[in-house]
Amino acid sequence: MPTNSRAWWHEAVVYQIYVRSFADADGDGLGDLAGIRSRLDHLESLGVDVIWLTPFYPSPMADNGYDVSDYEAVDPRFGSEEDLDDLIADIHRRGMRVIIDVVLNHTSIDHPWFVESRSTRSSSRRDWYIWRPPRDGVEPGTPGAEPTNWLGFFAQPTWTYDEESGEYYLHLFTPEQPDLNWENKEVRQALYAMLRRWLARGVDGFRLDVINLISKRYPLQDVPTPHSSHYGDASSQYTCGPRMLEFLDELRDQVFDTAEKTLLTVGEMPGATVEDGLAVTGGERPRLSMIFTFEHMDVDHAPGWGGRYEPRPFDLLALKSTMARWQEGLGRSGWNSLYFGNHDQARVASRFGSRSPAHAVASAKMLATVLHMHRGTPYVYQGDEIGMRNYPFASIEQFADIDAHNSWAYGRALGVPPERLLAGLRQNGRDNARTPMQWDASEHGGFTTGTPWLPLNPNTSEVNVEAQIDDADSVLAHYRRLIELRHSSGIVVFGDYRLLARDHESLYAFERTLGDERWIVVANFSDEELDVAAALGGAVGAAELILGTHHEPPEGAVLQRLRPWEAQICRVLKGSEK
Repeated sequence: MPTNSRAWWHEAVVYQIYVRSFADADGDGLGDLAGIRSRLDHLESLGVDVIWLTPFYPSPMADNGYDVSDYEAVDPRFGSEEDLDDLIADIHRRGMRVIIDVVLNHTSIDHPWFVESRSTRSSSRRDWYIWRPPRDGVEPGTPGAEPTNWLGFFAQPTWTYDEESGEYYLHLFTPEQPDLNWENKEVRQALYAMLRRWLARGVDGFRLDVINLISKRYPLQDVPTPHSSHYGDASSQYTCGPRMLEFLDELRDQVFDTAEKTLLTVGEMPGATVEDGLAVTGGERPRLSMIFTFEHMDVDHAPGWGGRYEPRPFDLLALKSTMARWQEGLGRSGWNSLYFGNHDQARVASRFGSRSPAHAVASAKMLATVLHMHRGTPYVYQGDEIGMRNYPFASIEQFADIDAHNSWAYGRALGVPPERLLAGLRQNGRDNARTPMQWDASEHGGFTTGTPWLPLNPNTSEVNVEAQIDDADSVLAHYRRLIELRHSSGIVVFGDYRLLARDHESLYAFERTLGDERWIVVANFSDEELDVAAALGGAVGAAELILGTHHEPPEGAVLQRLRPWEAQICRVLKGSEK
């Protein structure tokens, strides 16, 4: 289905659930499927259309479930097969849809495919993974014997030596996550069959983890700068590789187009360009509904090995220009996903919002307004709808994430001062997004009756769902209004986009137009009052307020003045344009 025709997901809002941190029904301190089911009233009242479930499959949990040992079962830690079926059925009964996270680039070392692959070099599944001999003349298993010099996404070498078979296997993430060999047709067919079985079980689409890494550039070779993520030269060897589009065509033809319903398919694509996004989501037969790009989430990261853990101040000009480039680049042919938060990103309210507690609520509402008013499908990460913020980590020992610990060790080996590393982890560490959902002001925030796997934020007594549910001025109430506005206004979904005041250092302004209707969104990214009329050149015309983050603005303030961290969505009155 071409994306320039209407699909149900154009008008949808997606809510991401990080399963282990959302709600715990059995009191073991870990979120589970029954806990999610017990909280569906919250999601239904929020107005979201789709629930995205992060991995719930059996896993050794080297990377919190993204190391899958069985693609088609439920890890007992999260519940039973019946729990999952009941959850899917209940979501559907409430008029919502469900998409699941699938990891097609790699498996766990405990997956039967890999167990068989490493059993002997003559295994029929040896070629299901990427095996290579040690370098000539270098003792196997010693530094420098690896087939290439790459460093992976978690600040460690991408090759692990297997003594039994005498070769190395490739893993772009942890050693417990060996990469599948997509060049092998049998691998692809096995994955496609698995996805078709999930469709038969009732899911409505997929979030495809790091899907743009499936095509490597052969022959694999050394690079001048081995660092991974999307900064170093190593990423050029496997990001959006030469067969990626061919593989996605095959995936669409053999899985997505065989479904009896229109699916939502979103591909996580670190390092993707606008051109990559258009190639994947545009044209008459899009390969995927949309992709997750990372570029806009790097505006407070420094280039270099540290990436997110070598932070720099938030750059509004970079955010505006990056968002605009993707809006304009995908235009009417492709389609954007809109997100500021997920399980791999620290809390946006802490990253892009005010540092002043006095403006915490206002900045959370303002950030939501800016995001939801762009063209694309918005994603709400659990807790963002109540303004959850980063956890005040005091030491590396408080972090659970393997990426945090590996990056700490690597940085210390390079001589980076510990206080600098800790500052970066506090600002952008992934565990900031993984602390449990804050439901009420009780001891463990209503998340569990046991001991939570990660501690709850100390602000839980003030920032929680129960405290906001009946408060018309709350962050939660504002999210409800934004979602309702998307559902009722075609201009929000399909209107054209144009960035305004591109070079202003604290004003984020853009217009949406559809036919002869024109809306302008203005947002103040500062602790000071802002003269909007001056920033826009005074050429807007008379306007009426559709939705704002604050109480009704003072007389004459619409599109004229903004209070600190205020946002306004305004309709320009016809015939008043100057």
